[in-house]
Amino acid sequence: MSAADIIEEVTASGLRGRGGAGFPTGIKWKTVSEATGPQKYIVCNADEGDSGTFADRMIMEGDPFCLIEGMAIAGLATGSTRGFVYIRSEYPDAIKVMARATVIARAEGVLGADVMGSGKAFDLEIRVGAGAYVCGEETSLLNSLEGKRGVVRAKPPLPALEGFMGRPTVVNNVLSLATIPVIFEKGAAHYASFGLGRSKGTMPVQIAGNVARGGLFETAFGMPLGELVNEIAGGTATGRPVKAVQVGGPLGAYMPPSKFDTPFAYEEFDGQGGLIGHAGVVVFDDSADMVQMARFAMEFCAVESCGKCTPCRIGAVRGVETIDRIAAGDTTAIPLLTDLCETMKDGSLCALGGFTPYPVMSALQNFPDEFGATPATQAAE
Repeated sequence: MSAADIIEEVTASGLRGRGGAGFPTGIKWKTVSEATGPQKYIVCNADEGDSGTFADRMIMEGDPFCLIEGMAIAGLATGSTRGFVYIRSEYPDAIKVMARATVIARAEGVLGADVMGSGKAFDLEIRVGAGAYVCGEETSLLNSLEGKRGVVRAKPPLPALEGFMGRPTVVNNVLSLATIPVIFEKGAAHYASFGLGRSKGTMPVQIAGNVARGGLFETAFGMPLGELVNEIAGGTATGRPVKAVQVGGPLGAYMPPSKFDTPFAYEEFDGQGGLIGHAGVVVFDDSADMVQMARFAMEFCAVESCGKCTPCRIGAVRGVETIDRIAAGDTTAIPLLTDLCETMKDGSLCALGGFTPYPVMSALQNFPDEFGATPATQAAE
């Protein structure tokens, strides 16, 4: 297939970025393929730092060649000849397996100067992160790859035009790239036949937390959240009622049982004030303290912030202080917390500060009594 045909097939499949943003993969590849530059790159984001997520690790340890093939196909499609897999340092087994797999792939002609006799070159190397959560954000990851401090870059320019070393770069998640060989084996139409609306295909849902049956469950987009929690996961391990489910990592919204009919899909979750993210599902029973869960989100952001933008760097610290005031009984601070969340959401450079309001505001809105919120204070919000 020609490079254009490869990109057309990926676009027709409806595959979207599985790292959290849900951006159409075909459009990203097309942008890089049409960009000009003496060198182009494929970067795999394997810095799987969200709580309750482990799909990337399981793929890299269990089927590394699926990921390598996906990256090679991306290289052929975009004219990229070099790739990097950026793996979090906390995954020593995945690092070893991927390093060994690249050696085997090179020996078998899947990587190297002549990929499977195509006359085109593509090779990759494994890079290990230093443990920064913010390096899961693509521009911070690129800075880290370049040997710089893991700090978020302002966009534009987009990485697709000026990414690694200022060159056009595809940055895709492990799940996105590992899906590529399946699309070409089965066909774009087959893959697109799964899912709901614009959420095409399947998603490996990672079930964790207080559940009877945790693990990895791959399903087509569209299954109701309640079915995932109550039937697939079997409810809570403690046997107590489910109080909240956090989807999308530590910056995901807390979904109460009243929203369990929400289909597991990008637009549908967004409509309920939530996000799919990397599809980590963490379950909490009725003993969870939602004020403390909101505080944890702000504290997490304060600890992990790269410090580049004020809304994230300062806002998260002020957020912890404000929630402490509310926990001490000062309900007049609730409108202040709401205003702070709006500022962080609209003013942060990346999703770390921009998404922290999701768990905070969902906890406040869905469990107002725990915050001491009265109809008057909710009206003030």
